[in-house]
Amino acid sequence: MTEVLAPGVRRILGIGVALAVLQQWSGINVIFNYAEEIYRGAGYGVSGILFNIVITGAINLAFTFVALGFVDRLGRRALMLAGCAGIAVSHALLGLAYHFGLKGLPVLVLTLCTIGCYAMSLAPVTWVLISEIFPNRVRGPAVSIAVSALWIACFALTFTFPVLNAALGASGTFGLYAAICVAGFVFVKTSVPETKGRSLEQIERDLTYDN
Repeated sequence: MTEVLAPGVRRILGIGVALAVLQQWSGINVIFNYAEEIYRGAGYGVSGILFNIVITGAINLAFTFVALGFVDRLGRRALMLAGCAGIAVSHALLGLAYHFGLKGLPVLVLTLCTIGCYAMSLAPVTWVLISEIFPNRVRGPAVSIAVSALWIACFALTFTFPVLNAALGASGTFGLYAAICVAGFVFVKTSVPETKGRSLEQIERDLTYDN
């Protein structure tokens, strides 16, 4: 554990933890965990809600397979940037849809766009980066810390959504998630290295040199 907190490793650990938190605080699990409430607020009845939940899962699965085909072609960093941007725009438009009282198909399309962007970027690529960026000598404990941060962030997101929704409304809540994704885009752009085509030793040298 002492090596994980060494000066040359702390920044890398911070990147891993931030990526894990970003994956959750992008707000996507709100759509999965509160799908019934979101679609009911968009005017759907019980049968429509159930059908939309099925579509949601299908889109998530389909775009996860898309990500498998692109992660080594486009690169991890490029997919993360595209994902943050896509989710931010989708959340912002979803917030506007709620603000102007739009219901039905527009809300469904925007939630599916959000899920598609997430499934081909933050969902799988975060795990890839967490497994690649840490030096070999501390990979085990460092990955454990990052994954712990991910699940703590997941709990925080799920726990706070009803509170935020009551205080800010659906419009404000999704606007907040959009802002977090914009901040995530800036973070990935400035702090996360591209690991495509590099050995674990090369990644370690590059990150250690940057420190």
